[in-house]
This record gives sequence, C-alpha cells and structure tokens, in this order.
Amino acid sequence: MVQGASRTVAQVVGVLLLAVAVAAFLSVAAVRHGFFDLQVYYGALSWWVHDGGEIYDYLRPLTQYGFTYPPFAALVMLPMAYLPWLAAIVVSVTATVVVTAVLFWWLIDPISVRAGWTRWFALAVALCLVAAYEPMRETVNFGQVNMLLLFLVAVDLLRLLPAGNRWAGVAIGLATAIKLTPGIFIVYLLVTRRWRAAVTSMATAAAASVVAGALFPDASREFWTEALWNTGRVGELAFVSNQSLRGVVARLDPEHPSTLAWLALALGTLALWAWRSRRAAAAGDEATGLALTGAVMCLISPVTWVHHLVWLLPALILLVDNAMAAPARARRRRLLLVAALAGYGLLTSRIVWAWEQDFTGLDGFLGSNTYVWISLALLAFLPVRRGPVSPGSAGEASGVPQLDEPDGRASAAERHRIGGPLPVR
Repeated sequence: MVQGASRTVAQVVGVLLLAVAVAAFLSVAAVRHGFFDLQVYYGALSWWVHDGGEIYDYLRPLTQYGFTYPPFAALVMLPMAYLPWLAAIVVSVTATVVVTAVLFWWLIDPISVRAGWTRWFALAVALCLVAAYEPMRETVNFGQVNMLLLFLVAVDLLRLLPAGNRWAGVAIGLATAIKLTPGIFIVYLLVTRRWRAAVTSMATAAAASVVAGALFPDASREFWTEALWNTGRVGELAFVSNQSLRGVVARLDPEHPSTLAWLALALGTLALWAWRSRRAAAAGDEATGLALTGAVMCLISPVTWVHHLVWLLPALILLVDNAMAAPARARRRRLLLVAALAGYGLLTSRIVWAWEQDFTGLDGFLGSNTYVWISLALLAFLPVRRGPVSPGSAGEASGVPQLDEPDGRASAAERHRIGGPLPVR
C-alpha cells in the first residue's frame, strides 16, 4: 500500500511538472490568434440573426474571410449568436477539451492496459502533450471545430460500427453536413463495403442539409450555388500553412499551380489509401481505418491548414500502441516509438514556418512541406493490426486487437467466415 501511495504521489508530481513545462513552452511557442475563426463564426451569425444580413455575405472586417461551412453548420452554431463573446470562447474551448479527453481515453486506455500503465496517468500525460501539439494549439487559438468533427467520426468508427449498431453512420453524416471534408469517411465506408453504414451516413447528411435548406432557403441557395465555389474566401493555396498535396504543388509555382499535377498526386494517394483501408477493415482494425482516412483527407483536400492536422492524432497514438504491442526489446518497438516521437516532435515544432517567406530551392521544397511528408509516411506505413483477438487477452480487454502479424493480414479462414470486415471486440 505504501509503495502504491508513493507511486501515485510520484505520478501526480510528474503530471504537474509536465503541465508546467508545457505551459512554459506554450507561453513562448504558441501564436495568439485571438480566436480568429471563432470571431468569423460569431460575427457572421450575429450579422445574420441580429442585423438581417445574409450569412454568406458577411466578411470579417478588413479581411477576405467569411463563413464557409454549409447551412447545417449555421443551424448547429445558431445558439452562439445569443451568447456573449466571452461565453462563446468558453464553450468553444471547453467542448474541444472534453471531446479530446474522451477520444484519447478510447485510444490510449488500450495502451495502458497492455503496458500495465496507470490509466489516469497515461491519459493525463497524453493530454499535456497534445496541448503542445501545434495543430491542437492552433485549433484552440483559432476557435476551430476540428476536434468536434474528429470526435463525431470516431463515435461511429470506434464505438458504433464495431458493435454492429444500426445507428452507425449517423455521426459521420452529421460531421459531413457540418463541414464537407469528413465526407471522405462515407467513401471509406463504401470502399470497405459497409453498405448499411454508408447509406445511413449519406441519408443523414442529406436529411440534415434538407432541414437546413427548408429553414434557411436563401442561405442554402447562396451556399450551394455561390459560396461553396468561391475559393478566394479560404486563403492562398501556396501559403505555407496549407499542408496538403495541393499546397505542395502550389508552392512549386505559386503563379500557375498545376491542377493536373495535383489531381494525379491525389488519385495516386487515394489508390494507396483505398488499398490500405481495405486491409485494415479486413483485419477488423477500425482505429487504423480512422487514422488512415484522416491522413488521406489532409493530403487530398485542396486546403489543409496546420490546425486541420489534428486528424493525424489517431495515427500518432496508434504508432505508440503498435510499439507497445511488440516485444519489449524488439527492434520493431524501438522503430515505432522513434517514428511516433519524430512525428510528434516535428508537428509540435512549427518547423514549416521557417520557410513562410521563401519556400524556393530544395530546402524550401523539403522543409515547407514537412507536415505533408509526415501525413504521407503515416498513410503508407502505419501498421495494420490483426483481429479478432482470443478471449481473455489484453487486446480483448482493451477493445483493441493485438499486433499478431507485422503485415496485419487476417487469415483465410477468418475472411471466409465473415465474408468481409472482422469486428473489433
């Protein structure tokens, strides 16, 4: 008992010291954006509700930025128009913290069980580390909705779909109706032949859009016919914050970026993703399916600002998970832990901003696209874990399959038995 109490005290002290170190790092490294994006949402909704203007006509004063999300997002955010500005900030930050904590519990608790770590301690350390992660601190400082959307998708892929719940797909559909880019997860469901969940997602997204259209016909008409196609509202493609394949191509020739080159790269990337996603689904590894699809979404989207890269968090966590599933002294464990540390370190460092003003030359090509290279590496090399696990194993207790085979292939007997994806138990 004394030993257990000493361990708890040491862990509490360790978390407090780490929190202080992260706070000191943030005081130096974090850029203060003044909740810029939240101000855009807040201003557009206030303009729409209180001043009688059209929501898509609003531009934040002295900028080109306006409300770019579909009308259903405006419906979801509508209560914000009736809140004081400080209350809107509190709601935004609190919601992001809460959904991040829940998502991390789902992903990190299996590692704690397998490795024998104290579960609250592992979660606390992870939350401290993610606070320093550049895409997360940008999400918070801009007042963005990234983690809320990631959480919705994770509800489907990590909780409902493995359980065969008939509501699987609803949360992905809602995320897609709020912001179109999570629609790639509907494609994931189709590619991995989860027909019912895919249809549910599409029906949910369509129903949400129809409801918004019925309530706000003028705003819906303007969004689908004009605002959606106005790319000038989102910023410059060549800006170093755009860490997508489109950004890579644009930085090669900012004046005349090649659409053909981008499409060729995007199609090749999608082919790799489809192959790897089907392997993950066949192995019953929904967490890796989530991670791979989050990575490909960042890569093929025309615009992936740095704060969008919170979608890489599941992949980084799964690198650690796969490492801890390998034998203690195995070379594989060391390689995966180094990869996770390197990816996290670079994505925390603001390294791409060193080339903000000049991204020419070989160093500019390599350095200004650092986060793109990380996304590509995660898409190509994130291990696929094999399932289902045997009863009573650590993998079953944690809800995550064991790393039984390096290539993650399900056996022929398992594939024949289910005729498709294996459930995660």
